[in-house]
Amino acid sequence: MNKVVQTLTNHRSFREYSNEMITEEELSAIITAAQSAPTWIHGQQVSVIVVTDIERKNKLAELCGNQDHIRQAPVFLIFCADFHRAKIASELEGVSFEAIEDIDSVIVGATDVGIALGNAIAAAESYHLGTVCIGGIRKNPLDVIEILQLPKYVIPISGLCIGYGQNDPGKNLRLPIEAFYHKETYHTDQTAMVEQYNKNYEEFTKERSNGQRQTSWTKRVAGFYQNHHYNGNFPNIAKMLNQQGFECKDIK
Repeated sequence: MNKVVQTLTNHRSFREYSNEMITEEELSAIITAAQSAPTWIHGQQVSVIVVTDIERKNKLAELCGNQDHIRQAPVFLIFCADFHRAKIASELEGVSFEAIEDIDSVIVGATDVGIALGNAIAAAESYHLGTVCIGGIRKNPLDVIEILQLPKYVIPISGLCIGYGQNDPGKNLRLPIEAFYHKETYHTDQTAMVEQYNKNYEEFTKERSNGQRQTSWTKRVAGFYQNHHYNGNFPNIAKMLNQQGFECKDIK
């Protein structure tokens, strides 16, 4: 196994960090790696906001659901789907900017962010730094937009804590590769596989928590997706999209 694959397959999410700042060289390499990710039509529909200011990190931690690891991590990155520059391009060329009204623009932006985010994680972990993704950046998106002064056509998609991780949590237990890897067509008959994974996951969580917690994977996931609004955790997504110019007029 080469070093790149070894780094990728050794991923784990750190939620505790030392107060040691990462070097400028490391941060620059991480940002450059993220920017080097492929993007749709080479439109480069991603921007990254780097936050190190303690007061701003504390406020973002609160808005993300009071996640203390955001406060602890010396660097907090916010990955944004960014069509602000595409709007500038349209203005410079004197053409309309109608495609932003299509739902596919949201998919494009989120996809490009995901690819850049993956590059940033891989780069950070190649320096033996710890990371954890923060989907909670979308819990209070209107406030986040104000704090980061995001212009129209820019929306926050995911945060990323980076720092020197403490108390290594170990790798999480994944589904069997057969659930992820589909040859030629999608294989829907996965119930037995998931049931077996549930048993393994229960043992995994029990062992990992020294017997303090034991839950199945399906119970954890089903509970999260139980209602349309993710248990009320993300109530302002539609309002955010509309405010930032993503009208999605093609949705019936």
